[in-house]
Amino acid sequence: MSTPFSRAEYAQRLSQVKTRMDKAGFDLIICQDPANMGWLTGYDGWSFYVPQCVLVHQEEETPIWFGRAQDAKSAHFTTYLPARNIVPFSEKLIQHPVGHPYDELAELIRARGWGKARIGVEMDAHYYTARCHAHLTKGLPEARFSNNGDLVNWARLVKSEAELTFMREAGRICTHAMNSAIAKMKPGVPQYQVIAEIYHAQTMGVGGIGGDYAAICPLMPVGEGTSTPHLTWTDEPLPNSGLVMLEIAGVRRRYHAPLTRTMHLGKAPKEIGDVAKAVVEGVDAGLAKARPGNTAAEVEAAWQAVLRKHGLKKESRVGYPVGLAYPPDWGERTASLRPGDETVLDAGMCFHIQSGVWLADFGVAISESFVVTDKGGERLTDVARELIVID
Repeated sequence: MSTPFSRAEYAQRLSQVKTRMDKAGFDLIICQDPANMGWLTGYDGWSFYVPQCVLVHQEEETPIWFGRAQDAKSAHFTTYLPARNIVPFSEKLIQHPVGHPYDELAELIRARGWGKARIGVEMDAHYYTARCHAHLTKGLPEARFSNNGDLVNWARLVKSEAELTFMREAGRICTHAMNSAIAKMKPGVPQYQVIAEIYHAQTMGVGGIGGDYAAICPLMPVGEGTSTPHLTWTDEPLPNSGLVMLEIAGVRRRYHAPLTRTMHLGKAPKEIGDVAKAVVEGVDAGLAKARPGNTAAEVEAAWQAVLRKHGLKKESRVGYPVGLAYPPDWGERTASLRPGDETVLDAGMCFHIQSGVWLADFGVAISESFVVTDKGGERLTDVARELIVID
């Protein structure tokens, strides 16, 4: 197996991370976010449900993968790391009532002479548990620990040209999957059949480019359920008349291009149609503002100005960065398109402008994934940008 990127690109990423570490005052960082592990080394395996991590030390030429013995072969298959930097922990420590894999991680750090290091950990990573932290700090009493502030996540914000290739391929896959789902939707069709069509299309990909599994399952609220965004599907049939909202992603080599569309079975009430038009107009305003030099807050402000014009508002953020991701989320946990976020946009950043408006009885979302360019936000997908009416 080969890594998805060149050795030169991984070296550039590592150099950038070490520069950020030096600025933040860290000798060593421990990355348990599987997306950060993959971005730094190429590691790719469904092993994130057990403790694992990648270590970056200022004086180490390459990162160190640390994980379950059963998964060490996966690290040899999917990363560029030398064998000495692929370090398994004992299988007996899996879900052990007393011992923990990070007891052996502490031993590894001490053995490398880093027992007194300034160590940054990912306090907000989904899989960095309280027990991981407790065993690590107990095993390294002379080290100085602090939150690394999602240091690697921020390094991932601007995508390389190679990454953008995967993002655009993910967008093509998402377009195919969304259009396949829309074609399957008819009154009386069980919801799970629509979802099955999505999974098939996501995996089959397009033009000989295969798809990958998504970090979030398809979200498909129906009827009044569209007034909230994160419901999944049931075995109930689609109604003869009513709303269906669908949020999915196309995924290519773990790179995600999410998309939301709203459909109406039968003739749509004018109120719903008017909200949909306002949403699309607002997204267009946000995309026009998504240029290098503008801020994340300015993109959100352009969107909100359109909503206010139409007597609408959205309290939650309107978007977030996307790219390399693993369950349970495809967001990168860095900048947000919301008031007060002064992150300056740069060419190559990728965002999902999640333009949902959820009202008391219904909701409408017609979102876009895009790349920041000199010409504004470049849409990654090509699906009808309107309330889609299904007769």
